[in-house]
Amino acid sequence: MRRDGDPLYLQSAPRSVMTMTVQRLLLAAPRGYCAGVDRAVQAVERALALHGPPVYVRKEIVHNKHVVDELRGKGAVFVEEETEIPEGNVTVFSAHGVAPSVRQNADARRLSTIDATCPLVTKVHVEARKFADQGYTIVLVGHDGHEEVEGTMGEAPSQMVLVESEEDVARLEVPDPERVAYITQTTLSVGETASIIASLKQRFPGIVGPRTDDICYATTNRQAAVRQMAGSCDLVLVVGSRNSSNSARLVEVARDCGTESYLIDNAGEVCEQWLEGKRVVGISSGASAPEYLVQELVEYFRRRGVTEVSEVDAVREDVRFMLPKPVRDSHPTAPLPL
Repeated sequence: MRRDGDPLYLQSAPRSVMTMTVQRLLLAAPRGYCAGVDRAVQAVERALALHGPPVYVRKEIVHNKHVVDELRGKGAVFVEEETEIPEGNVTVFSAHGVAPSVRQNADARRLSTIDATCPLVTKVHVEARKFADQGYTIVLVGHDGHEEVEGTMGEAPSQMVLVESEEDVARLEVPDPERVAYITQTTLSVGETASIIASLKQRFPGIVGPRTDDICYATTNRQAAVRQMAGSCDLVLVVGSRNSSNSARLVEVARDCGTESYLIDNAGEVCEQWLEGKRVVGISSGASAPEYLVQELVEYFRRRGVTEVSEVDAVREDVRFMLPKPVRDSHPTAPLPL
């Protein structure tokens, strides 16, 4: 978790002139785009190619400002709510998913919708509806205010409660302790989530959960790669935007390993004071961060004389998701590679 006085990132950090000490870079693998992000970004690009601008997108398609800015430059229009979109227009729902009420509003406005919700988030929504139909109180483990949480809560608002910590579990009161189920946000820290679920099981011995883990494979794999790499590093830099939950979790994983770590949006945010006395710097990136941002960071160090760059391979990813049907049918294609 974020430590008091020790932010994930520093804004307007002072730069100092110093002797460069970094000798080696380690790149975590896997890193960057997951299949769900790739699918969502391509959905917007295909919609623009099919219909021309403007194509409206509810919320940020993924949590990365560079991706959003690039799509905006191609004609995508990002709005906070579907009620802002003129009737009848092409509209893409973001990878984080939406509540049923959003779909109802879109239908009422005759919006031509393309649902870019990550299939792994859709799985959690299906679980929520199933548990609700069976009369359970549903405990959602997640972060308040995150768009994925808002969409999931909307599936059964009268039967779902949100917990963010073991302390929340201790304070939790439910109508029937024998009819409790849990689901989780897909982008949480694996270790943190496990401890909260353990607390839920201790508090409610009869609690039921999903048949398979809700934590996204990409979240799990990227955290495993950082965990494997961090012990060999003096510093870990994670490329990702401020509002990217999975990126923030990578910083926390590195710090839990005892390694200094910061979240940066791009190479321009590196504070040279962080590098003082550091010989080995590890680099990873969140699941919504494009690879070119990582390569720009590598080039930042190359310009300062670092020549040794190697990858730390934790696991091989080969997950593929099909494009949403409205753009898949119009542009036949094989499943998208990761």
